[in-house]
Amino acid sequence: MADMQDLPVTLIDLLANTIILRQTAPYIPICGLLTLSATSKNLRDIISTHPDVWRHLDLTAIAAAKIDSSPLDVGGISWRAERMDESLTEDDFYAGPLRGIFGRLHQKQVLQHVQTLILDGLSVPADLVREIVAEDRYNVRILSIREAKHLNESILQKVLQYIVRPTRAEGTPKLKALYFFGAKDSARMVINQQQRLEGSQALGVMASEGAQIGAEWNHKSTDALTSALSDDESKWYYATGRALRRPRSGWAETLQACKDFIAFDAVLCRGPLHDITKVDSKDFLQPTIATIALGPVGCEMCHSCPESPTAFGQSSESTMPLLGPPPTHSSTVRAAQIPQLLDEHRNYAKLFLRCEDCLRGRWCERCNRWWCEDCYEQPVSRAQLRTDMQQSEMLKGWQHIGKEALDSSKVGGSGLKVYSKLCVQHCLVSEMMAGAGSNGMWG
Repeated sequence: MADMQDLPVTLIDLLANTIILRQTAPYIPICGLLTLSATSKNLRDIISTHPDVWRHLDLTAIAAAKIDSSPLDVGGISWRAERMDESLTEDDFYAGPLRGIFGRLHQKQVLQHVQTLILDGLSVPADLVREIVAEDRYNVRILSIREAKHLNESILQKVLQYIVRPTRAEGTPKLKALYFFGAKDSARMVINQQQRLEGSQALGVMASEGAQIGAEWNHKSTDALTSALSDDESKWYYATGRALRRPRSGWAETLQACKDFIAFDAVLCRGPLHDITKVDSKDFLQPTIATIALGPVGCEMCHSCPESPTAFGQSSESTMPLLGPPPTHSSTVRAAQIPQLLDEHRNYAKLFLRCEDCLRGRWCERCNRWWCEDCYEQPVSRAQLRTDMQQSEMLKGWQHIGKEALDSSKVGGSGLKVYSKLCVQHCLVSEMMAGAGSNGMWG
């Protein structure tokens, strides 16, 4: 008889190991788990009783989670068109597939174990989100509904504001992180230094002399960074310019209400113009979501900013965006926010984010150089210096003078650093030189 130690390791032996099970389960689709549990009693016991099996649940590839897009009535061929309850609302209809899946998981007593739930691109009405974040049978801590369909944003905002209300029950909300603003297909990738530089150029740096200066600046600021990163990480931590489209109204107030309770894949701008204690009331800006990524270097002059840059491990969680995709092996905000980028001292890279209103007249849209409020005081009234037409005529004349004359000249004596959304000393010079005697911008 062969020694028992010589018997091969079985699948049951592997999955009975907690460490292996925790690392493997997130990669097995829900249909695979249910099929596997039906093969033997031992596997059924492991899959149905171990919380780690169901902690991370991704339903985006499940056919049963998707709405049938065929017509409701095609001459009686579609069975679901034969009997439609007249009391069925539109939201009930669109939430039906996911509610059915959640109901079956609840019957199997595994729904309570789900802590990370990914519903990107699926039909997720706001009322279904309310159930997920408010009902006791759910324990979801990280929810991803990026590019969800049939989702009323206004109702979703009210749901989120309600669950963080001052009179909420103790221990709520259970939800700690919500992915909503990013793209559903963000993924982890590994790229080298050259690809990082090319990516920076593709994300808003044009192929001209001034653009190359900006690209070199971006390259220098990332020379010592690691090579493992995600789409979202490069979007927020590099000088990519407009990293996020301006969200619809109401979201800034929602993020403000959820501050310190729920983290999002977007953050509020922390520029001094949003702090009523630091500016005159006439200059005060209401809370606004930061949409401009300025890279890890900071202001062109002081390499910092008045509000201090965000740094992982040092700044509040509410100042850092969630990085997609949601973490696979953990369901914590820390795991969802931690960047892979390190500086030359092996510290986490700094994060400079602003809204467009804060950067008006301070930011070059081509090379992403920018100047903070402490280093550059804009003219009191640019309209008083020269009209746009006068400035345009003056700049056209400068194309024959060249860079030296422009460096020594001050627009209207104001020391203007940004004109027509280009930095005066670099990208504007490039445009003037490229346009001289040709059909360029200034030709």
